Amino acid sequence: MTNHHHISQRFRLDGKVALITGASKGIGAAMARGLAESGARVVLSSRRQEAVDAVAKTLCDDGLDAIGIAANMGNLEDIHALVEQATNLCGGIDIIINNAAANPVYGPLQDTDMGAFDKIVDVNLKGPFELCKTAYPVLKQRGGGSIIHLSSIGGLRPETGIGIYSVSKAAIINLTRAMAQDWGADNIRVNAICPGLIKTRFSEALWKDPATHQRFVKQIPLGRLGEPEDLAGLAVYLASAASGYCSGGIYMVDGGYSAN
Repeated sequence: MTNHHHISQRFRLDGKVALITGASKGIGAAMARGLAESGARVVLSSRRQEAVDAVAKTLCDDGLDAIGIAANMGNLEDIHALVEQATNLCGGIDIIINNAAANPVYGPLQDTDMGAFDKIVDVNLKGPFELCKTAYPVLKQRGGGSIIHLSSIGGLRPETGIGIYSVSKAAIINLTRAMAQDWGADNIRVNAICPGLIKTRFSEALWKDPATHQRFVKQIPLGRLGEPEDLAGLAVYLASAASGYCSGGIYMVDGGYSAN
């Protein structure tokens, strides 16, 4: 029998530890703030320590609980150290948000060399897999948890100019489903979010140019690009008990773009 708490209580994350990669800016930073405001202790990770420290400071200044741990998601030793440090500092991990991503190329497939291909696959696919696999015993020992993978609308249908990035994001969708199948018995829920075009430094190549910007906006029923804050509510929902029966789900946050 489920505890019928007031619905707003089911969105609370008090006592939970959340590890967020790519957390120094954009979507990662917005999600980290959302989870922290809901009561979670957030562990922010990205490649540069000073970058995560800066975000952690802004959160702590607002009375929230945040620490930064640098790690490169393309480096397996870094990933193992990240899980170990987060566990030691916080006593465990309950929530993982795999948001760090790489897209070193913008252009047609024939211009994507193997170095760029490897970097995309290492950071966008191998990294999240290794992070979750390393943290799996920790989540299991805590009685379960929530894993949120960031895919992309490109993972549902490849976007021009970011072909291999789109391929890596399609793989994340199937990784989400595979983990949901394997780890459901351990009460570990695994879901994926597919953002559309969100105004961040990462996606600049797609919106900086006014003509491209306009072309995209024309295809978005809500008539605007997304902001990082547009992702925070869904992240809190999927991290919390409010989504207790959601696993293996793929959620679009794209202003209706995929409906076309």
